[in-house]
Amino acid sequence: MTSFVAAAGMGAPVRGRALVASDGFSARYDLDRLRGVFSRPDHALAGQSYVGRILVLDGAKGGVATAWMLHEMAARGIAPAALVLNRVNPIMVQGAALAGFTLLSGFDVDITRAVPDGAEVEVDPLADPPVLRLLG
Repeated sequence: MTSFVAAAGMGAPVRGRALVASDGFSARYDLDRLRGVFSRPDHALAGQSYVGRILVLDGAKGGVATAWMLHEMAARGIAPAALVLNRVNPIMVQGAALAGFTLLSGFDVDITRAVPDGAEVEVDPLADPPVLRLLG
């Protein structure tokens, strides 16, 4: 089993299928939060559903609106299972905490190149140190 150690994590451990792209993540500009799909036409994941998936993306984008948008997505049950980012900003951390999202960030490798799209993964922010594991 291959594992990738993160610098920081929060939330509960989750397992699921990874949705991977080297693009960034903005809950405000990249998503159709009513349909549960990536909607920005030039995003690498345009048209794909993020619901219940473990998003493995480059970095957090956006400002304060992201925090309440993540909370809204979680409250309506149209949300990813976890966010795994190479880089995160304080607003994304606050938003993930408010929404109860599982989040990992700060890897020694480019996590978007290390995790194959569609791979079954486990995200364990409670491990010491926090870790993402490729399963199977």
